[in-house]
Amino acid sequence: MHVENHKFYSRHLGREMEFKSYGHAGKPMLVFPAGGERYDDYEKHGMVDAMGHMINGGLLHVFTVDSIDSESWFAEGVSPEEKAIRHNTYDAYIVDELIPYIRDHTSYYGAMITTGCSMGGFHSLNFFLRHPDVFDTVIALSGVYDARNFVGEHFEYNVYVNSPIDYLKNIEDPWYLEKYRVNDIIICSGQGVHEETSVRETRLMGEILRQKQIPAWVDFWGYEVGHDWEWWKSQIVYFLERLFEFRNYV
Repeated sequence: MHVENHKFYSRHLGREMEFKSYGHAGKPMLVFPAGGERYDDYEKHGMVDAMGHMINGGLLHVFTVDSIDSESWFAEGVSPEEKAIRHNTYDAYIVDELIPYIRDHTSYYGAMITTGCSMGGFHSLNFFLRHPDVFDTVIALSGVYDARNFVGEHFEYNVYVNSPIDYLKNIEDPWYLEKYRVNDIIICSGQGVHEETSVRETRLMGEILRQKQIPAWVDFWGYEVGHDWEWWKSQIVYFLERLFEFRNYV
């Protein structure tokens, strides 16, 4: 497997940001880390090896990125609005700096897949919904989708626009809705240990998507399926294999 380490200075974040890539060809997939994890932890937990047959086969080109959650959603002593504003600088880094870098690096100019587990599930769905021209596929695993989990009930504008459970039900712009309806949306949760919040919010996201007439695969795995990397390895392979079987990604 071809593996590369990358680093460049982000003008939006004011520092160097590291990330890693796996593969030599195929549809790019941007992976957001779980809470408190780094860009290379996805590999350390065996996720990259689990999908190795798709990477080595030239179907998938995986990019694992860092987050700034410790400075935004998880920051202490910072107001909710400041947390969200700091996250918006991360959004700008991803969309204005990292995505163009990936396009130049791969010569792939189509829309990409995004995914993540736990906090990465939140990020993947939020980025997909905010930027459906950049991402045409999301696989959100064991995520939470209500920003109140990070800021409580102090809800101002910049928090609202990063809370999928809130803003999605109010979107009426046909530009967004038409893209959502032709893109691939997969939201999955186990029903075992430490999945209680994810189950509730995954179910609520499914209801909102149905109300908006947006097709989505909202999947609940068994009561033995916990909030754990071993299950996420099985889930990501299961969903990716079915996407590549039924979608002609180019």
